[in-house]
Amino acid sequence: MDTVTAIVGSSIGGVRTAQSLRLEGYEGRIVLVGEETELPYDKPPLSKAVLAGTRTEASVCLLNRDQAEELGIELELGHAATGIDVAGNLLQLQGREALRFDNLVIATGASARPSPWGHRPGIHVLRTLDDARSLRADLTKGGQLAVIGAGFIGAEAAATARGLGLEVTVIDPLPIPMSRIFNAEVGQWFGDLHRSNGVRTMFGTGVEAIDGEQGSFTLRLTNGQNLEAATVLVGIGAVPNDAWLGSSGLLVDNGLVLDEYCRTVDAPHIYGVGDVARWRHQKHGEDIRIEHWTNAVEQSACVAYNITHPENPRAYIPVEYVWSDQHDWKIQVVGRVGGKAEHVTIGHPEVHGRFAALYTVDGVNLSGAAIVNWPKALLACRRGMGTGISVQELREKLEPMLDPQPLTAS
Repeated sequence: MDTVTAIVGSSIGGVRTAQSLRLEGYEGRIVLVGEETELPYDKPPLSKAVLAGTRTEASVCLLNRDQAEELGIELELGHAATGIDVAGNLLQLQGREALRFDNLVIATGASARPSPWGHRPGIHVLRTLDDARSLRADLTKGGQLAVIGAGFIGAEAAATARGLGLEVTVIDPLPIPMSRIFNAEVGQWFGDLHRSNGVRTMFGTGVEAIDGEQGSFTLRLTNGQNLEAATVLVGIGAVPNDAWLGSSGLLVDNGLVLDEYCRTVDAPHIYGVGDVARWRHQKHGEDIRIEHWTNAVEQSACVAYNITHPENPRAYIPVEYVWSDQHDWKIQVVGRVGGKAEHVTIGHPEVHGRFAALYTVDGVNLSGAAIVNWPKALLACRRGMGTGISVQELREKLEPMLDPQPLTAS
């Protein structure tokens, strides 16, 4: 009888796991289960090109039915996973009989943190294709957009809305945006970027309540002011989709807890991938969970290898990488930045149109970098993270590359 690998989650982690299994020569059945009825789709464009209308929904499809059939991947869409019988190797699904498996990959991702101000029409979150459709429909009506939260999703959507010609206000309780991710200096540059592109910013301010209805909201702020808006986007983070695992007996703690090989700690034939996975990172010496597209892709390849090579599994020890597009900035982050790390910046957005912030935990060696509009610096930082390099060595490589951008004739 063929072995069966069931994959729960039809976003990038689940799809890439299925594809990688075939690349590794896996010949058993692969069943890809998804809660949504949509064909698998890519999520990063939702806050950018799809929201702007410059890419179609079809263009972000990750796996269509013909491709799935060619690879021998069975699609079970529109069925939410409701539980696991670990001892019986059964995946319980809503609306159909339980699915027997030999290997199970949990790739259920994360959901937008719910709005504390309700979910009535005109108040949006942005995580799914349906979310993007609904938000775009409201944006095309015009009017003021209020974005609560200046993280990547909120900032990207704000930039997209400005590109569509809307008036946009971004509100965040942090006095300096993204200062927890990077540091105050770099965070200030992010704030300047949005203001220079016509986004109104209200930082160091929270939202107490949202009154009114679609097309005519009033946001009551902690500084005593009111803000009028036609549409509201709430971008205050994400939560792992792990609640359905509560009765499984598997260890869950802000995500599914895994060992260094991405296997659950008490059932080695059950694996985790992507935003829902919290695994033991050998280099960092701690359990970490990463909500990044690149992590889901790389982790799925590792899991596929470990399923097909159980006698010689490979530990998953990635160098973190994430990117964001905001206005005319391409932001790329390698390794670990912010926190207690010291940093130096090379370049300046106003002088050079690009910069790199280099971070070090021990005061010597590179631990991470944030790079804006500078591909050669990104390449040098990624190489340095892979081979080991000091901040001073990297600084000496990058500084000679800087030339002020020529001023445009007025």
